[in-house]
Amino acid sequence: MRFRRHLPPLGPWPFGALPGARLRRWALLVLGAGLAGYLTAALVLFPAPVFQSRRVVPRVLSLPLAEAATQLRKAGLAIQDGGAEPHPTAPRGTVIWQDPPPGVAAPAGLRVTLVSSDGPPKIPVPDVTGLAEPLAERLVRAAGLAVARVESVQAAAPPGVALVTRPAAQAAAAPGTPVALVVSRGAPTIAVPNLLGMAQADARTRLERDGLALGTVTRRRTADAAPGTVVGQQPAASTLAAPGTVVDIVVARSP
Repeated sequence: MRFRRHLPPLGPWPFGALPGARLRRWALLVLGAGLAGYLTAALVLFPAPVFQSRRVVPRVLSLPLAEAATQLRKAGLAIQDGGAEPHPTAPRGTVIWQDPPPGVAAPAGLRVTLVSSDGPPKIPVPDVTGLAEPLAERLVRAAGLAVARVESVQAAAPPGVALVTRPAAQAAAAPGTPVALVVSRGAPTIAVPNLLGMAQADARTRLERDGLALGTVTRRRTADAAPGTVVGQQPAASTLAAPGTVVDIVVARSP
């Protein structure tokens, strides 16, 4: 005995009833969506050269300039020197900017411009002329520089007043550069007395009475003066000196 299975007849193909123009429109939409998806994946999600003659620009930021140039040459690209610019944190000689940026597909042999760091920005040395020494030192340190030493010279300015700096005021210096501060120790207003022929003790007394000080005592054999008396001095007699100036003497000894 045979059984027949009743199957419903197949319906018509759904797109068969579409007009030709409408069918072409659907086909173009599907093709466009596929192409857009491929381009999005190839250029945005997974960037890669579209053609074999193109290269992906590597990231060379923060690398030393020589190492960055080597990586770009290995990628088949050329280097264009973009100079150096100050940077507050990047070490001198490292790459701080590149054009084109990393990840861009570029034709082989394209020149990539590299700008390197010139180190922290330079600081102008402050002008402290005429200021008291403590204030001048604070201003130098506040500017980001260091006080290397303080030198004193005879000058018409009052004692303890800053005269100049080395490097000079407004000179550009790197942060932490040592700066020498030159201050006045007063004007040379005391005439050095004539000590020749005096005994050493009397010479000391005379210098201290005039506001000066006895310095080095050298003894020399001579038959032209009595032993123990002064036969030479530096500075010479009548030289103007600042208070506290040291005077060196030569004292005769027995031949």
